Formats: sequence, C-alpha cells, structure tokens
Amino acid sequence: MGKNAANAFHLAGDKRRHCSGVTEKMQAAIWLELRLPAAAIDDRAFERLCKGLEAAGSAVQTDAGTGRSERIAWFNGGKDHRRLRASIAAAAMLMGVPERDIHLSVLAGDWETPWQKDWKAMPTGKRLWIRPSFHEPPVDDRIDIVLDPGMAFGTGQHATTRLCLEAIERVCMKEPPASMLDMGAGSGILAIAAAKLGVKQVLAIDNDPDAVAACGKNADINGVVIHSALGDTPPDTRFNLVVANILAGPLIGMAPRLALCTEETLVLSGLLAEQVEAVSRAYEAEGLKVVRTSAQDEWTAVELRML
Repeated sequence: MGKNAANAFHLAGDKRRHCSGVTEKMQAAIWLELRLPAAAIDDRAFERLCKGLEAAGSAVQTDAGTGRSERIAWFNGGKDHRRLRASIAAAAMLMGVPERDIHLSVLAGDWETPWQKDWKAMPTGKRLWIRPSFHEPPVDDRIDIVLDPGMAFGTGQHATTRLCLEAIERVCMKEPPASMLDMGAGSGILAIAAAKLGVKQVLAIDNDPDAVAACGKNADINGVVIHSALGDTPPDTRFNLVVANILAGPLIGMAPRLALCTEETLVLSGLLAEQVEAVSRAYEAEGLKVVRTSAQDEWTAVELRML
C-alpha cells in the first residue's frame, strides 16, 4: 500500500487515540468542546486537526431524527483557553471549514454532564452491548464490551463500526471461526468483539502506534487476549475471517494482499454506496465473491467469500 493509502488508513467515524486520566484532569482545567458538521471536514483532516492540537478525545454524533452528523473533539485549554480557542478555529479554517460551521464552547460546571452526555450504552446486533465504563452493564445476557471515548477510532457509535460488529456476530453465530484479522483496528473494538464471540486467535493491525497501544489496553479491560501489531500492509498469514473497516481507496489498493489473507470470509466497510461497485470489483478480481451487502445511514459493508 502506498504512502497516501497508509495515511488514509483510519476510517470515517469512530476512531482516535484512547484517552486515560481525562476524568482526573478535567476538573483542574478549562476544557473546550469543538463541534463541526461532519460534511464540513473529512475524516483524515479531522484526525490531523485532533492530533496536531492534542485533543483529549473525539467522537462522531449522529442525530437519529435528522440523520445529520457532527464531529466533536475536546481540548484541554489550561487556565487561559483563549489562545487555544484561536488556534483551533484557525486550524479548522485552514482545512476548509467555513467559519460559520466552527462551534467552540467552554465546558462549564460539572464536567461529567458535557463529557458523558454523548456516550450511552448501545445494544448492537442480537448479542452485543457496547458501553463506556461509566454506564451500567447489560441487564440481560448480551455480551458486554467496555470502551471509553478516546482518540483511537472505534467506540461503536459510527455506522461502519456497527455494520462490522453485526457481520462478525453473524459469522460467529453458527460456529466461531478459528482466526480473525482486524485490519485498521483503531481501538480494537472489532477484534475484542470477535474474541468475546469465541474466535480463538485474533490479530489487530493498525498504522498508528496509539491505536496499537489502545488495542492492548482495551483488550485487558475486557478480559480477552488479542495480538496487536503496528503496520500498514496485511500479513502473509491466512485467517478464517478478515475484517477491514477503512476507506475505499486504501481497500482497493490492498486488495491483492488482503485477499491472500482470506481463508473463508472477508468483511469490508467504510464505504459509501457509490463506492461499493469499484471495491467489490477489485476483490472479485482476486477470487472472492460478494455474498451480502448491508447499509446504515449512507455507509455500506460488503461481505465476501473465497471461491
């Protein structure tokens, strides 16, 4: 995969560096919340903005009624937040965001209200329960997965992540595959879900060192064992199940390598509806067949099988 593809490795939606210790620090400083319409800035630009200004956490929030999405990030402004406020606004405008779309506010009062209000426990598929640590575990027999909001993509809030989780659950329903590769793992949510659903050997690969660290930390929190590695190309090993929640361009670029990794089932997401045909053709040329497509909001996941 070329350099540009590697830089685009992270997907639209839910992925950034895991933030620990935010709760302790938040009460001792002024915190700024940035909100941008999702349509005003793409995922890679938003990630660069967050990393460049050392955001403590980020999220994507979609209004269930209107379908409109916002990108949200939180910044530690110290005791004087005015300079940081100006820097954030300037960085956003340099990335093409109109000034009218930049909404910055100071988090006042009890930090738990603004920080936690956007993060709720979320039932996913038929068996999974995704929640931040400050929410209660499920009251039924759903499989509990704990992930706090942070800078590693993958809290389960974004449609592409949910589509992948549902696909993994569906594949595991009859009999869990022996092995799984999570390519572009972010927080490790997909790898952790697979392990909790019974997959014995799970490898999570990401090209961001922070994501690799987050995978290990989140696996420990959830009491599962996954192997995480730094990289931007698929390994030579074959896996019964391969999942890649990235972007259309990088997925097309890595089609030959990712197909070689696939023993049985491949799940691809991070795709807009108009990108599905091109991505599917790239993998069909490598000997896979599309057996299912699923959509949520404007996003689509494609499930393929090796012929």
